[in-house]
Amino acid sequence: MDNDIKTWLYDISNSIEEIESYFEGSVKIFEAYQNDLKTKRAAERNIEIIGEAMNRILKQDSLIIISNSRKIVDVRNRIIHGYDTVSDDIIWGIIVKNLPILKQEVQQLLED
Repeated sequence: MDNDIKTWLYDISNSIEEIESYFEGSVKIFEAYQNDLKTKRAAERNIEIIGEAMNRILKQDSLIIISNSRKIVDVRNRIIHGYDTVSDDIIWGIIVKNLPILKQEVQQLLED
């Protein structure tokens, strides 16, 4: 695997771990997330990083298989360009449903 791709995969992994760290020692509760502006902005920023790294990976090697890779890039674009239409519900869904899957897939790619 190309070193650039490995670097971007590590960037994705680190961003996921950072998002997870926001909830360490507590139960993930949507209302708590929704009322914590700092956590929301930090999570959005990390999702932007994940999306940009994914975009770079896809440009470098379109054969890499990562679930919802195009949607990940689309979410990044939505956060950046449509910041006023970003839904807490969508970001929360990504945090609790999609990031655990992405984390496993990235770890598997890094181990191969």
